[in-house]
Amino acid sequence: MSGRVHVEVVQAWPRRHEAVCVDLPAGSTVAEAIAAAGLTPGGHAGIAVYGDPATGDQRLRDGDRVELLRPLTIDPKEARRRRAGK
Repeated sequence: MSGRVHVEVVQAWPRRHEAVCVDLPAGSTVAEAIAAAGLTPGGHAGIAVYGDPATGDQRLRDGDRVELLRPLTIDPKEARRRRAGK
């Protein structure tokens, strides 16, 4: 087993996204990956690893994708009502 993990850190907006690949020591955490990518988690609704909610102290495995989640722009119930009304 190698002593390194390769991780992708991504954040997305409605019309663009940013992805940064980082190489970290084995046993690194989500927070360390975000810091190494030079991205700040402030202003994000949460953090996920491959779509599953995560915390900053969660350990990463080789090949993981850390996602900085943005806040919802509209309530999901309201969005469904609007679509149904069309």
